[in-house]
Amino acid sequence: MTSITLDRVSVTLGRFTALSEVCAVIPSGQQTVVIGPNGAGKSTLVQTILGQLPHQGSLTFDPPNPRFGYVPQRLDFDRHMPLLVSEYLAMGLSLRPLWLGLGSGVKRRVYDALAQVKASDLADKPMGSISGGETQRVLLAAAMMTKPDVLVLDEPATGVDINGEQLLCELLDELKSEHTIVMVSHDLPTARAHADWVICLNRRVVAQGSPKDIFKTKVLVATFGLHQGQSEAFY
Repeated sequence: MTSITLDRVSVTLGRFTALSEVCAVIPSGQQTVVIGPNGAGKSTLVQTILGQLPHQGSLTFDPPNPRFGYVPQRLDFDRHMPLLVSEYLAMGLSLRPLWLGLGSGVKRRVYDALAQVKASDLADKPMGSISGGETQRVLLAAAMMTKPDVLVLDEPATGVDINGEQLLCELLDELKSEHTIVMVSHDLPTARAHADWVICLNRRVVAQGSPKDIFKTKVLVATFGLHQGQSEAFY
């Protein structure tokens, strides 16, 4: 499994400094949750780790050249398109047109990925008919099909009901035994309950450590503008 070290990583977008000398460690085989206020650079950090943005400073992977799986915040597509879940997952695997059906090898990979995220029953459903929570599990299945060393999720619970969010968190708890997980979240109680390591970001790292340590710090209170009682509610 892969650990990630960021040493004075900065990202400038035009004249705007999105990240400033970020120093952080993302431990291997754990679930790291990145939290911070709106505009803190959380998504920018994710894009930098994925190699999608140029940066200054050092970004080190151990071992090097890991495979990434990425789960975006949402999937934008035409919900009236007659596309089954299994076909959506097969699009990046098969060279043959979807209307000819899925080959046995592709079909096996698709169904194995859906089973891994407890979504086998979704295979023959139209993409436009499934719920927000089900869509996130399909996106997670798509990410898992790359056999990633590092699984990166950007606000995966956005638009998901509480039951869907709970199931997603349980799946991630299971997957971290074989993958390094990096998740951006605005949901502090979820971070407190499911993270092994927390990075509190506001363009630079304000604090990092175990949830128990982070949610007891005055830094967290100041970063989010919470009063002490509100912060203690997450502990």
